[in-house]
Amino acid sequence: MPEGPGVYIFLEGGREVIYVGKAVNLRKRVSSYFTKKEQDPKTKILVSLVSFIKTITVESELESLILEANLIKKYAPKYNMRLTDGKSYIRIKITVKDKNPKVLLARAEDDGKSLYFSPYPTSSDVKLVLKLIRKIFPYQSVLNHPKRYCLYYHLGLCPCPPMFKTDLESKSYRKDIKRITKFLEGKSKALIRDLEKERDIESKRENFEKAQKLQKKITAINSVTQNYYSPYEYEMNPDLVKLIRKNQLIMLKSVLNNSGVGVYDLARIECFDISNISGKYATGSMVVFKNGEKDKPSYRRFKIKNPPKTVPNDFAMMQEVIRRRLNHPEWQTPDLIIVDGGKGQVSSSLKVLNEANVQIPLVGIAKREEIIIASDLKEIKIDKNSPALLLVRRIRDEAHRFAITYHRKLRSKYLLN
Repeated sequence: MPEGPGVYIFLEGGREVIYVGKAVNLRKRVSSYFTKKEQDPKTKILVSLVSFIKTITVESELESLILEANLIKKYAPKYNMRLTDGKSYIRIKITVKDKNPKVLLARAEDDGKSLYFSPYPTSSDVKLVLKLIRKIFPYQSVLNHPKRYCLYYHLGLCPCPPMFKTDLESKSYRKDIKRITKFLEGKSKALIRDLEKERDIESKRENFEKAQKLQKKITAINSVTQNYYSPYEYEMNPDLVKLIRKNQLIMLKSVLNNSGVGVYDLARIECFDISNISGKYATGSMVVFKNGEKDKPSYRRFKIKNPPKTVPNDFAMMQEVIRRRLNHPEWQTPDLIIVDGGKGQVSSSLKVLNEANVQIPLVGIAKREEIIIASDLKEIKIDKNSPALLLVRRIRDEAHRFAITYHRKLRSKYLLN
């Protein structure tokens, strides 16, 4: 059973889908059904009927939300309906026939002139999706909006009625509603292509302010969805994430070998990061990825023993962390070490490896997201959408998250004493 985010499907006897759920950690969530001593009667009946469990791993929590909703709509599992205590699942309703459409929440599909999405199992799920969308494409969220500016307008989240003085402004708003529709249909890649075309047109017309606004939307969608895959893609290929990881590792190995790094395998990658405030409460993190996936039991954190007494020195702190890591030969030797930082961090880390007479391929990832090769401090510029860079970035972000979490813990402990 995988540990990542995804969707689980319970099937009965003849492989009838009886329940669909989502989880941040599939293994923990699914096992909880069969290990909890106390369960409500409905859940007990559900568990007793399960004869087969299917899982689909996804890239992000947002994808698990949308995939779960699509599968519930597709299969209408009887226990999804029964476990809601008689309440109907919540839906997203878009009043597409209105001159200025509204994006609303609804319990039933009772308006033939509106579009409905999902249903979503909980109101918190649908609110999370809408919160992300609204920051990118502001919309009206009440059926009869007052003819004045509301609070959400001042927050940049609502195009209020006073804004629609011309047909052109209404047309622009309806275009954003169509984009929201496309997003909810799982067509974010097509949406980004449309926005990029419009951005390029505005740039050629020298409407640079409009082009910049469109670019901000593109960046926001990329940030929210990362490498978003549609529910259809996951249904057609439940092993999609495994294939993505395999491709990322192959591409990273190719990039590094073509740059003279000499990587033979990438079964184990370790990444290191430093977190501190002016040298105080300094921490280091080591995260481990096996075959492109997090291996959390192998993570290690380091409280810096010798922080600089005057000027913060991240290079010295990184050297301390690498040195302490090398003092543990019982830990499996990595096939690649990544440090979060540019040439300074890479060269100082390489010095520690050389002192210990240890030969492990070493690279860094700079703030501009260029990979730094340790041997000659050469910068490799890779396309931002390259599978190789996406993998390195994901590993770096996890190291940063782990380091800053420990740093905050130490800082809070100090402030409370």
